[in-house]
Amino acid sequence: MGIVLILLGVAAIAFGCARARGPWARYQALKAQDENIARYESWRGGLRDSGTTGASVAMELLRKQARDGALIAVAGLVIVVVGLLMR
Repeated sequence: MGIVLILLGVAAIAFGCARARGPWARYQALKAQDENIARYESWRGGLRDSGTTGASVAMELLRKQARDGALIAVAGLVIVVVGLLMR
């Protein structure tokens, strides 16, 4: 039973990491682009609208997807530990 839990945990860790990697990379790219726009607009002397933009909504969605993938990986780690303790 312990070996089965370890294998399931490793599979969950791999799945969670794979699921979190893509959204996290896209989130970092959008964040960098948003910071670049903010620097440019401050250099120009313009005021930036602080309202909700499509990019901010996308960043929140990507952050949630990355967090969900990380939670799956952490759950897999817990399953591995339980499997090791049962062995």
